[in-house]
Amino acid sequence: MTNDSTDSTRRSWDVATRNHNAHKGDQAAWLRGGGDTLFPEELQLLGELQGQAVVHLQCNAGQDTLCLARRGATVTGVDFSGEAVAFAEQLSRATGLPARFVLSEVCAWMEATDARFDVAFCSYGVVGWQPDLPRWARGVARVLRPGGRLVYVDFHPVCWSVGEAARLSGDDYFQEAPFVSPVGDYVKDSAAGLGAVQVGVTEENTVPATSFQYGLGQVVQALLDAGLRLEALREYPHANGCKVVPGLVPAEGRRWAWPEGTARVPLMFGLAARRP
Repeated sequence: MTNDSTDSTRRSWDVATRNHNAHKGDQAAWLRGGGDTLFPEELQLLGELQGQAVVHLQCNAGQDTLCLARRGATVTGVDFSGEAVAFAEQLSRATGLPARFVLSEVCAWMEATDARFDVAFCSYGVVGWQPDLPRWARGVARVLRPGGRLVYVDFHPVCWSVGEAARLSGDDYFQEAPFVSPVGDYVKDSAAGLGAVQVGVTEENTVPATSFQYGLGQVVQALLDAGLRLEALREYPHANGCKVVPGLVPAEGRRWAWPEGTARVPLMFGLAARRP
């Protein structure tokens, strides 16, 4: 991906971040009142966080980062969107939940930093924004201490192939060319699943962003090639928060699920991998 397309993707995420947060009301008050953005699938893979040094890669606006900090971790969030990092820093101050935020393209930061972590965490919209999957995986391995773990939960790449009426009319699972389109307002579309409490005032996002399709096998292989050892790999028939496929119905716990009687395919995966 060229520098021009990286910059365009960053600017598209700046607009999207403003739009997404416009729907969420007073997030600081919600977090201070005990609100939690993390889901059980993530917490089960993460395990005990008290006293752990955690890096949250592609942390966006920092809500999950601060919920990790609340569990006793020392957390660093990294994201390339200036809008997202500024919001995260303000949210940290307003909630009293301490975290450090770094404004940087994530692969460049992982290649340059001297910091090392017990846990690298990332979720929901991760490798699809990376033009060089092996580079990302090598960076993850580099920032982990020996014995450190990656915990990664994301929407299953097969879900992007499912279109209207649960037909295979979406994106080609094995497509190699990038996709170019503005980042959509999926928070508005997902409503309470992603914490939307109102329809806020937004702006049209016309800035194109470049994304990529990687199959689950490609993701796992890249981590193995980077020297990590896979410890857990799970697939789930529901989607946390985001309505990733048309026709999904609301389910318990801010999830979206296949309608009754539908032959289900995975909507999410979760994995844990360790640096020897």
